[in-house]
Amino acid sequence: MNIVKVLDAKGLACPMPIVKTKKAINEIGSGEVLEIHTTDKGAKNDLSAWAKSGGHELLKFEEENGILKFWIKKG
Repeated sequence: MNIVKVLDAKGLACPMPIVKTKKAINEIGSGEVLEIHTTDKGAKNDLSAWAKSGGHELLKFEEENGILKFWIKKG
């Protein structure tokens, strides 16, 4: 994966992880990957739906020690 940016959204409640993800995805090029770290449990559904509706691809998701990690490829 060509991860070009890592977004730390830990400790932020909905809707801030989505707001920050949208801003960060606009700062990278098409085909590049954004890695997101959050502690908001709602982000699992929110980010999946947001990526799909925006034409982006959720490449991977994992949870580690209460931290949700997402890798989204910009469409």
